[in-house]
Amino acid sequence: MLFLTIAPTGSAAGYERAIVQYKIPPVTLVNQEGEKIEFDKLLNADKPVILDFIYGTCTTICPVLSIGFSHFQKKLGAEAQSVQLVSISIDPDNDTPLIMKEYLERYNAQPGWDFLTGKREDIFQVMEAFDAVVTNKMDHYPLTFLHLPGTSQWVRINQLLATAELMEEYKLLLKK
Repeated sequence: MLFLTIAPTGSAAGYERAIVQYKIPPVTLVNQEGEKIEFDKLLNADKPVILDFIYGTCTTICPVLSIGFSHFQKKLGAEAQSVQLVSISIDPDNDTPLIMKEYLERYNAQPGWDFLTGKREDIFQVMEAFDAVVTNKMDHYPLTFLHLPGTSQWVRINQLLATAELMEEYKLLLKK
């Protein structure tokens, strides 16, 4: 795994950024509408993907990540339809489709942003595949992943991003 430290425009703090490859597990998850989703096919569709790991009752970093996704969609405007946002529940025992739907409504999610849950073992496979396993949901940390269709590479961001930083990373992704 290659890690690069980036100091985004207007920020002296920077964040950890890595270019990595992940093997996406062929699991079936469930979205906020209760629809079954073939996870690997969703991530390998013909759209750029931006992914994070959250849970519906979090009061710390998940709301910040979700506000970032919401603002990102607003900034993109009509182009938001051409980007797939994916939030994966790290609390599949409690995050039901109804809770996930209400969560997305709270953040004014537009079409193209899916919140996925599933069987605990399937969620664990996904977290393991992205090197994002946490043994206790209270110990989770902010991760954002960006992927361009037709490539095997992902950009992994290991910290909270401001909306401007997420937009900058998205634009960099499109230049590849």
